[in-house]
Amino acid sequence: MKPAEIEAAMALLRERVKQTSVSATARDLGYSRPAVSMALSGSYAGGLDRMARRVLERFGDVSCPHLSTPIPAADCAEHRSRPMPTGSARSFQHWQACRRCPHNPERAGAAHVE
Repeated sequence: MKPAEIEAAMALLRERVKQTSVSATARDLGYSRPAVSMALSGSYAGGLDRMARRVLERFGDVSCPHLSTPIPAADCAEHRSRPMPTGSARSFQHWQACRRCPHNPERAGAAHVE
């Protein structure tokens, strides 16, 4: 990840901690409370890439090309992992758009855009 992306993730992390707590945020991320505290204080021994990616996935927004609006990254991940819908043309079109979306890490023949 680029330093600017990591800093954006750390800003999201700080905001989330303000809204809830270090413990609740760590639990939501799947990290220990001390790991999140160290990341916030700048003393985290491991690289922040992995944690920053997780923060962006859980708490960030993705600009959905199909909906032409930002949606929570967690909603994006949930939508793109759904099986092919068969009951609604609109849902099927969205599902198709997810297959070729630049935010889809499983998109065939393309690198994931972060």
